[in-house]
Amino acid sequence: MVKKKAAITKKKSIPLKKKAPSKKKSTKVSRIEKTKPEVMDLPGDLESSTGGDLPVSDVKHAFESEVDRVFFLQKANRWKMANTSYIERIERLKKIQDAIESNMPLIQDAIYRDFKKSPHEVDITEIFPVLLEITDAIKNLKKWTRPQTVSTPITLFPSKSELIYEPKGLVLIIGPWNYPFHLIAAPLVAAIAAGNCVIIRPSDDTYHTSIIVKKLFGDIFPEDEVAIFNGGIDLSNYLLTKPFDHIFFTGSPKVGGIVMEAAAKNLTSVTLELGGKSPVILDETAVLDYSTLHIIWGKILNGGQTCVGVDYVMVHESKFNEFIEKARAVLENFYGDPTSWKSNPDFCRIINGKNFNRLKSMLEEAISSGSKVEVGGVLDENEKYISPTILSNVSLNLDIMQEEIFGPILPVLTYSSIDEAIRIIQSKWKPLSLYVFSKNDYNIKRITNNTSSGALLVNGVIVHLTNPNLPFGGVNHSGHGSYHGFFGFKTFSHERAVLRVSRLNLLWKLFPPYNDGTSKFLKFIKFITKLF
Repeated sequence: MVKKKAAITKKKSIPLKKKAPSKKKSTKVSRIEKTKPEVMDLPGDLESSTGGDLPVSDVKHAFESEVDRVFFLQKANRWKMANTSYIERIERLKKIQDAIESNMPLIQDAIYRDFKKSPHEVDITEIFPVLLEITDAIKNLKKWTRPQTVSTPITLFPSKSELIYEPKGLVLIIGPWNYPFHLIAAPLVAAIAAGNCVIIRPSDDTYHTSIIVKKLFGDIFPEDEVAIFNGGIDLSNYLLTKPFDHIFFTGSPKVGGIVMEAAAKNLTSVTLELGGKSPVILDETAVLDYSTLHIIWGKILNGGQTCVGVDYVMVHESKFNEFIEKARAVLENFYGDPTSWKSNPDFCRIINGKNFNRLKSMLEEAISSGSKVEVGGVLDENEKYISPTILSNVSLNLDIMQEEIFGPILPVLTYSSIDEAIRIIQSKWKPLSLYVFSKNDYNIKRITNNTSSGALLVNGVIVHLTNPNLPFGGVNHSGHGSYHGFFGFKTFSHERAVLRVSRLNLLWKLFPPYNDGTSKFLKFIKFITKLF
């Protein structure tokens, strides 16, 4: 984690204008909508944590004192939250739902201001998935919170065994910049469903969205239930010193390691939603029109800045030329003539200059090493714009094949046998997702049995995120733990073992003083466990 300079300047509050309401508007009115925030001012703790006009030492003291105060409040309230009924938790989830539905234009506008993301893409990738999570939790929370009866061995007869899901307690959610609303709101839904108190730290790279997150959730919840802190790296580092009951982090593997190390000092459990190089294998049996359409969408969604986005493609050598031509056609169908891609409102920008320069360096190294630009390759540093770009003849030892790309650049490799493609995947860290386009069951089974990834999709990309009945998470370098649906509820819960021991048990036969009767009773137990 790179430390920012100490010089602190006061950020200017930028008004967020409300867009005209859509024709189909929710009839529900949230507390936020009642205030009609035509201009959304800079929240107080964002201003204090980024400095204002205070000396640096006073700034640090200010946000540390505020974190300590809220942490103490939530610690005091955690047992009250833990004892909320499923009905009370559903009421809180409905407040989140109403606030999101009533403030969609504000969310769209904030994310557009941060990196020119299309309002339609905001709906698809930031808002809709969160509303699905809320709906699923509301439908199933009664069942999730019910004690789960499990079998009891004959040796403990007639005792009864069950699992209960108790809240972790006080949890920290650290969000990323690439999906700055979705990847804060979705874990918040799971944490509230499980009955936790929550402190949220949005990304400081998405300034306007962080303001919206602060205002939206701050108006719904009292701070002893949910509190949001906006600020820089010093704030993050200080939050990580606190003895939370669980930390949920979404971001890069590098920073994930820092979070895990900090959590270990307090023996705090963690969920790490990271990333990696999610590959595509397109074999000789794949339906090319269908496959190319989905692969290109999976690459350029959110400007290529998606943790489960397509990182690179391995195409069977017999399909290479046709794939390139169809990929070019798909991009032109999405965004029109290549000369107009830059002005197309559906294609967003790179988040900041640091990431733009990182991608530019990768691309320049690849081209200078002999890679061919098949499509795109246009960059504008002032606009932080990189056009959808397809590369061929890419060497495996280049940075673009060693690091997660996280941008709209797609290396296309060829292979002659399925084992060759598998070996390339095996040579890298386990990815967050692996995508296979094929009609050949043998190839699909061979890939499945000889690779490891957080998720495996056959003839699709990314859409597994919308299935709440599947866990979403990585493996080792791509993540630890999972969430979505019941898996999110479990992530923010402790599975507590409960054994209701009957007073009629025979355990006393194993107590001292030991004698031949003890041995005979053990033999009897071994015998009956084989029967039942």
